[in-house]
Amino acid sequence: MSRFPVPRLRRGSAPGMFASLGVRNYRLFFSGQIVSNIGTWMQRTAQDWLVFTLSGNDPVALGVAVALQFLPTLLLSLWAGVLADRIDKRKLLIAIQSGTLVQAAVLGGLTITGAAELWHVYLLCFVLGTLSALEVPTRQSFVAEMVGKDQVANAVALNSSIFNLARIAGPAIAGLAIVAVGEGWLFIGNAVSTLAVLAGLAAMRPGELYRDRTVDRAKGQLREGLRYVRGRPDLVAIMLLMLFVSTFGITFFTSLAVVAGNVFGTDADGYGLLSTLLAVGTFTGALLSARRGSRGKPTMRLLLGASMALGVLEFATAFMPTYLAFGLALVPLGLATITFLNTANTLVQTSVSPQMRGRVMGLYVLMVMGGNPVGGLMTGWMAETFGGRSPFYIGGAVAMIATVICVLALRSASARRAAAGASAADEEAEMGGSAEHVEAGSAPKN
Repeated sequence: MSRFPVPRLRRGSAPGMFASLGVRNYRLFFSGQIVSNIGTWMQRTAQDWLVFTLSGNDPVALGVAVALQFLPTLLLSLWAGVLADRIDKRKLLIAIQSGTLVQAAVLGGLTITGAAELWHVYLLCFVLGTLSALEVPTRQSFVAEMVGKDQVANAVALNSSIFNLARIAGPAIAGLAIVAVGEGWLFIGNAVSTLAVLAGLAAMRPGELYRDRTVDRAKGQLREGLRYVRGRPDLVAIMLLMLFVSTFGITFFTSLAVVAGNVFGTDADGYGLLSTLLAVGTFTGALLSARRGSRGKPTMRLLLGASMALGVLEFATAFMPTYLAFGLALVPLGLATITFLNTANTLVQTSVSPQMRGRVMGLYVLMVMGGNPVGGLMTGWMAETFGGRSPFYIGGAVAMIATVICVLALRSASARRAAAGASAADEEAEMGGSAEHVEAGSAPKN
């Protein structure tokens, strides 16, 4: 299988915000994701509202649904990373997406016929979570195979841009469609939209993928991946920061529905508008990340700055007095959130060994999503106990504290290395040949 020194761009194309779209395989993937992500966000919005209504507007029920959807990540994401390093990622994604189509169709059929009960939704949330636990590390590590290492930063940002463009269109459509036709047809729409992803994956040219040798099946591969990360202080810092910020700070999927219904007394259309305003910010942040990605890799300083901004803005948003003020505050919060997530993803993907990428991304996904079962339940409990605004101000405070601790830990590690007289060559050997020097204000360099 071929490997190319540079991505194959379309004739006449030039590096820029959309540089990675010059690669045919990535264009196919990108096109399918545009359609599918809109369907996914329609389903997420409709699913949250269905749980909320079936439970009698109970925020704890929403927390349970989130916990069930993300619980499989705790159990499977590390193993999924090993699987992604062993198996053809494109074929694996085709199988997983086929399962996602079936899940959405079953949920749609139950809802349309009026047979859907809360336990049905819970069960299908768990099924979707299982598929997602397998899909996310595979998809994220597949990006580098489609575009090559030099284009990863741009491609990751463009992926995020379509994801967040869908967050604008999907909830807005869902908020109106739930009132007009009910939640069930939105689930069916998501099932149909998955066909776009399957078509794109099937049409790719495998010989043009930037594949490295797959890892042969052997004992201890998961432990090997964990040791690799443990030997990289920069990766440890990113993983721990992601764990705390994602678990306690980025809880918008659950808490927005609670704020819309219990704080401001709106219906599904009001919830959809809040989701759309948040997505305006995330989409803007994704485009800015794509522009930065065409100019080089982001820095650790940017990651820590975005994390602190996320915490400050989330804390401030909690105390907005009116529905309009709250909604407008979600725009800069969304921008800071996606800047944080994109920066972390790109730093990880561009600084790891290709043979380790699947396993490292499996651990990364575990940090991003694995805390959501706890975070989802805790968010519902906090909203019920302390009021619908509490997930925002508590989550913002946790994000700020985690950022400060991360900065102090990186500075301490750097000071210890300096005191020990560690040379750049010593660090290269310690970090597995990556030749990186990481301080609190700098990113690993290739």
